[in-house]
Amino acid sequence: MILFLIAHMIGNLHVYQGAEAFNSYSHWLRTFGEPAFPPRTLLTAIEVVLVISVVAHMWAAISLWRQARAARPERYAVKKTVAQSYASKTMRWGGVIIILFVVYHILDLTFGAANPAGTDSTPYQRLVAGFQNPFVTAVYVITLILLGMHLRHGIWSATQTLGQSNKRRERTVNYFAIAFSVVLIAGYLIVPFSVLFGLVD
Repeated sequence: MILFLIAHMIGNLHVYQGAEAFNSYSHWLRTFGEPAFPPRTLLTAIEVVLVISVVAHMWAAISLWRQARAARPERYAVKKTVAQSYASKTMRWGGVIIILFVVYHILDLTFGAANPAGTDSTPYQRLVAGFQNPFVTAVYVITLILLGMHLRHGIWSATQTLGQSNKRRERTVNYFAIAFSVVLIAGYLIVPFSVLFGLVD
């Protein structure tokens, strides 16, 4: 999923090459692999892998939460909130919001059903029409920030779970997780802000 997020962010930056380049890139996504494979074969395979990954991710999160609850059925009399980050405390709700956003994002920019430009528009037209609306841009910005927090905590937690971190390395891992998440989300945020402020039209 992280590799997909990186590739998707880089793909979005084609918007700075203009409408023709961005639309050509969008078309290439649906045709790469031809003529060895029928149209959209590799893209569909990637989408299937992503769906399986998301379901597995949700199943793992729910399983871990249930195990933690079962290990301590009685709640702590005093909670130690110092060690918990805001992202860790909102991980589950953040995940739910991100899933709902993905559905909206597909309806908005992929199919155009929820986009002002409509379903007959080009990918570039949908992107511009959507992000010219401050409300739509705000929805994307808020959700992307939540994604960044989710990602930062996920990277840090994964290193703990896999035993690749210890007290000596915790600070380095945390700095890396923050830096990676900030750079990735900034790469996503620059596009809607560019449209909103007229740098891309």
